[in-house]
Amino acid sequence: MTVYFIGAGPGAPDLITLRGRDLIARCPVCLYAGSLVPAEILSHAPGDAKVIDTAPLHLDQIVGHFAAAHALGQDVARVHSGDPSLYGAIGEQMRRLDMLEIPYEVVPGVPAFAAASAALKREFTLPGISQTVILTRTAVRASDMPAGEELSELGRAGATLAIHLSVNNLANVVRDLEPHYGADCPVVVAYRVSWPDERFIHGRLGDIREKVKASGITRTALILVGEVLGSDGLFEDSRLYDASHHHVLRPAKR
Repeated sequence: MTVYFIGAGPGAPDLITLRGRDLIARCPVCLYAGSLVPAEILSHAPGDAKVIDTAPLHLDQIVGHFAAAHALGQDVARVHSGDPSLYGAIGEQMRRLDMLEIPYEVVPGVPAFAAASAALKREFTLPGISQTVILTRTAVRASDMPAGEELSELGRAGATLAIHLSVNNLANVVRDLEPHYGADCPVVVAYRVSWPDERFIHGRLGDIREKVKASGITRTALILVGEVLGSDGLFEDSRLYDASHHHVLRPAKR
């Protein structure tokens, strides 16, 4: 018996990995993360599978389902949105499974920031503009940010930012980033990326609050900040494919 933590991807049903889909299709128990996982993903579960929405459950109840399945020798598909490694709250679940000596595996998924990059047709690491992407969030009702990880500190790097779980804290996001990026820095608020109702609000740090307020978006959105979002072709080519750049697979001609 094994519990499989499966990343379902950002929303589009065909963005789940083949491994994740196949595991869901053979597990007799499926626990999924409420409205964040599309119904089409759950349709892969066996017709007689026990399918449980964990949105109204607390940790002890979720672990109770793991333990019950373990007692019956039944594999469990624990389906999370995006990639489980990012804000999936799987750390505490795995810790409990370790305590109970219940085996588990983790299956990666497509994260929202990658799906947003694809939809926007923007590379987040452009030569001469940004070579670093910081994935972070802000503290609202969730746990506090560790010392040194506040946006006011992370913003000093000038990197491309993908800020999760913070659209309802946008005023503080703008306040913390404007001193480092400037009011004219491009921003995109990506709502429900890859879902049928996905939306992208384009703006600058100086006007994005008003635009998001007018849109009515209050949750399930990713805030992207950085000059790569407004580069419009004004960046240098990577050396990777430069004719003068030689490496082991493309040695210099003698």
